[in-house]
Amino acid sequence: MAVSQAANLVENIVGHGDNATITTDVSNYDNEFGNERQDMILATTWQGKNQIKVVKMPKPRVIDPDDVIIKVTGSTICGSDLHLYHGVIPQMKEGDVLGHECCGVVESVGPGSNKYHLGDRVVVSFPIACGKCTNCQREFFSQCSSTNQNTLTNVLYGNRTAGMFGYSHFTGGFAGGQAEYLRVPYGDVNLLLIPDDIPDEKALYLSDVLATSWHCVVDTGVEKGDVVAIWGGGPIGQMCAQFSFYHGASRVILIDGGGASWRLNFVKQKLPKLETINFTDLPKGETVTSQLKHIIEGGPDVALECAAGEYAKGWVHHFEQMVGMETDTSELLNEMITAVRPFGRVGVTGIYAGYCNHFNIGGLMQTGVHLMGNGQAPVHKYWNHLMHLIQTSEINPLDMVTHRYRLEDMVEIYDIFDKRKDGVQKVFVQTKYSEPPAQGAPVLTQL
Repeated sequence: MAVSQAANLVENIVGHGDNATITTDVSNYDNEFGNERQDMILATTWQGKNQIKVVKMPKPRVIDPDDVIIKVTGSTICGSDLHLYHGVIPQMKEGDVLGHECCGVVESVGPGSNKYHLGDRVVVSFPIACGKCTNCQREFFSQCSSTNQNTLTNVLYGNRTAGMFGYSHFTGGFAGGQAEYLRVPYGDVNLLLIPDDIPDEKALYLSDVLATSWHCVVDTGVEKGDVVAIWGGGPIGQMCAQFSFYHGASRVILIDGGGASWRLNFVKQKLPKLETINFTDLPKGETVTSQLKHIIEGGPDVALECAAGEYAKGWVHHFEQMVGMETDTSELLNEMITAVRPFGRVGVTGIYAGYCNHFNIGGLMQTGVHLMGNGQAPVHKYWNHLMHLIQTSEINPLDMVTHRYRLEDMVEIYDIFDKRKDGVQKVFVQTKYSEPPAQGAPVLTQL
């Protein structure tokens, strides 16, 4: 490597640590320090607000004794990835590798890792847990106190969350799984073996969406006979609806609208007993709250927020977010507080980054509403049970999977997701290491 090339490369790595991503064109270079060619991989990187790029970078290596390196065979885009795409999550750095949901095959293990072996098929948990701290011992894996040393997180929230793959330096700066390879710290803790009878297209979603939806429902306390209203018809909202019925809900109402209105019909096709409200088609003078009061005497027992605080509906919140007066809008929270019955339960699982204005604290207190921040899901707590439900066909993740794309097309895929393109719900992103589509899974869509 020429001296100038080496200097440029070092300049791009400095400040990023062992999870660094390389933003220069590194499609070909030789590692003359070791007289061996450096293995290169494809990875999806953040390049600024609404800008991503698939680049070549060095393949990750074992750094700590308990690391496991996996060859990625499947990843996906989550709605929360759009918050990164839009630049609303703090401490994103140009070149950060995106993606917190993936599965793959074990390629190498550190000397301190002994649970998994070369060739094992595994799914990766999006929160990174050490398995030993007090929170991990209490099964609060997503609040691990050892894997995220970010000081801003601690100041803003009073505690640090666990580190997370591909979700900014705010959550530890770990490279994500929208790539061909991934380094998994504490591999024995953060990987789940995939049984031979379960294809990647079903196992992948144990990384996040299935565990997050399950946690939202059980943490908020959905019980037999409850009437449940869900804000947001994406994959999380869809699976929360299914899991609410699974836990005995008597009625489930899904709320969405705008450019995502098509999702209401999509989910209803999977769950015919589901009821829906399109907030863009409400009669003049009607609101989501008034509509729910009309169709449910006294209001629903439970409200689940599966949309996030980024999307302002009214011009006041839009302006305040635009000028930095708030990070999140309180509109959906206020709708839920005023919609549920007295002493009803409100669970928040959509992403809220920081502060919001005009929050109806009086409505919360005066009517005895129980507001619960569900937090990031402690995936490890649930994934053995959820894998069992997949094996016994009690849940089928393919119900939400509509498309299969290539890793090389991630720029276009992010644009499709951002525009909520009609018919694209959850996707499977293949790499060159992926197996052909499993029976019942979508075939490859060429872009």
